[in-house]
Amino acid sequence: MKRLFFLMIPVMMMMSGCQQGPAEGDLAGNPFLEEYDTPFDAPPFDRIDDEHFLPAIEEGIRQQQEEIDAIVNNPEDPTFENTIVAYDQSGGLLRRVSPVFGGLRSAETNDRLQEIARETTPMFSAHSNSIRMNEDLFARIATVYESRHEMGLDREQMRVAEMYYRDFERSGAALPEEDREKFGELNERMSMLSLQLGENQLAETNAFQLKLETEEDMAGLPNSVRSAAADAAESAGVDAPGIVTLHNPSWIPFLRYSERRDLREKVFTAYFMRGDNDNEHDNKDLFAELMQLRLEMARMLGYDNYAEYFTAIQMSETPKNVYDFLYEIWEPSLALAKEERDEMQAIIDREGGDFQLEPWDWWYYAEILREEKFDLQDAELQPYFPIENVREGNFLLANKLFGLTFEERPDVPVYHEEVEVFEVFDHDGSHLGVLFIDPHPRSGKRGGAWCGTYRTGAYEDGEKIYPIVNIVMNFTRPSGGKPALLTWDETTTYFHEFGHALHNFFADGRYRRTSRSVPRDFVELPSQMLENFAAHPDFMKEYALHYETGEPMPEELHQRMRNAEFFNQGFINTEYIAAAILDMDWHTAGHGEEIDVRAFEDESLNTMGLIPEIKPRYRTTYFGHIFGTGYAAGYYVYRWAGVLDADAYQAFLESGDLFNQELAQRFRKYILAENAMRDGMDAYVKFRGHEPEIEPFLRRSGLK
Repeated sequence: MKRLFFLMIPVMMMMSGCQQGPAEGDLAGNPFLEEYDTPFDAPPFDRIDDEHFLPAIEEGIRQQQEEIDAIVNNPEDPTFENTIVAYDQSGGLLRRVSPVFGGLRSAETNDRLQEIARETTPMFSAHSNSIRMNEDLFARIATVYESRHEMGLDREQMRVAEMYYRDFERSGAALPEEDREKFGELNERMSMLSLQLGENQLAETNAFQLKLETEEDMAGLPNSVRSAAADAAESAGVDAPGIVTLHNPSWIPFLRYSERRDLREKVFTAYFMRGDNDNEHDNKDLFAELMQLRLEMARMLGYDNYAEYFTAIQMSETPKNVYDFLYEIWEPSLALAKEERDEMQAIIDREGGDFQLEPWDWWYYAEILREEKFDLQDAELQPYFPIENVREGNFLLANKLFGLTFEERPDVPVYHEEVEVFEVFDHDGSHLGVLFIDPHPRSGKRGGAWCGTYRTGAYEDGEKIYPIVNIVMNFTRPSGGKPALLTWDETTTYFHEFGHALHNFFADGRYRRTSRSVPRDFVELPSQMLENFAAHPDFMKEYALHYETGEPMPEELHQRMRNAEFFNQGFINTEYIAAAILDMDWHTAGHGEEIDVRAFEDESLNTMGLIPEIKPRYRTTYFGHIFGTGYAAGYYVYRWAGVLDADAYQAFLESGDLFNQELAQRFRKYILAENAMRDGMDAYVKFRGHEPEIEPFLRRSGLK
């Protein structure tokens, strides 16, 4: 559920090609080609119009092509400066416009932006291909790479040369000439498929509304859920007392509390059938084609399958290591989930229910079971997590660990009135960056939560360029005259995305390629690390304050929350691991010309032994993580990084000081800042003193 938008930005930043630039008149008054004249040189959202994007992108492509041509045609022998640094610095205009375009398309899209995306996606793909398959450019990079040990390069310069060489090699640059054109065609088609899959998912999510028209329809719903449903109906212009949508803050509490089993089934079915309704937004054929193309691409590069291609540069190294890791967690998780299922079925039987537990029943009976076992309801906790308190809790944690402070900046333009902006100051009072926070769901925003950048931190001509970071969520809205009261899951998600933001603020590479450059199965460590602190009872007392009284959570309620710490962990781990194994199965299979998506998914779930009462967290047709390349064959990374963050947090607990400054500074230095200097495991060992142990993760997950 926690997503990263920033991970697709580098692909868009480094593109070149032979596109014709826009006419000069099309660029007049375009804010992307002018001085921003905004605080911190932030995007001037108050001046940016949808029609500015296409000509700015076209001009950015044209400018970068000139820069690439200049590198290739340089008569001097290739050096680190005239080849690697020149390439690293190229594409300045695209770095300006692409993150803004991508950010809006994810957080505040509309029909026009989607049209522009459909037009520019093949342009970007062709552009990227023309760079990565440029024989002369690759030859210059290869010359530097092969001579790197004789050039007197420092550690970071050595790594940036190695990483660019690897990037080009993995993008088909070393293929025979007759294969490079085919490889480029595959990339272009895969980019369009990813775009279409995401658009269909958003359309399917927005298409569903369940009207709550009678008191019977609302049976069991607490006042907070009723108020949210009423506000949603009013916002959508629906003539009904309330509606349920497929946004998480709407459908999850409805399934948790609604006594109407038939309506729970209707909502859940709409959710898990997204993209699988044989309509204009169906994703099955698109996804099947994407799998075939990824397999073909991987084999062209010498790999048996796409998962081998992906894991080759991760900490996991091979698909086998991923499978071994996942099944080590799967077996105890599934066993625990079966115990939870049996306990809920016993409640159904005790109440005289003549039915077997189904997936749309799990949330409802889990809530009853938690109340029976621990005398705890999620609604009891929410008053202590108003969204402003949770935000300030994140800021407080950053202060206690790293000395950061935050100042709201209402003078910075935003793209929506709900967006907040803060200037971030380092421990010595110096400027560290700017943070945009966009908290609530809208019809133009894709689901989930993610962290991105409008500007990545780096250096240009020796001058530090400070990052502009955005975190985007889909959290519960204010309703019924109350502030937005977050669930515990939303609270930890806030800390998670804020951890990604800190990673962006602290990354201190001198070059764009090596600033915040870590393996994908390492990148969730900084985010998940903060979730541990969020749950510590001593720290919760400082930010989990009642929205009316300002009083901290009573110790008695806090104790009941701790008693329920491992509740429903079988379900939570099983639904996640099922999705991760499904992802690996898709990307290790040798697909033929015809793929039956439903049949493949059913076989995968049956083989792993998933019980019918649980659906995987993401089914194939709305598995947004793997539509793009970021998490394809890599959804496992959240649990892989979970081993790292649990072990890292254990260091703070063992020290006896939750905010141990020596550990915090080592974490900042080796995990967050010096990503350019070493590989993932080397960085972790530098911080921790040894490789991670799995026991803290298993204990935290209730699996040991």
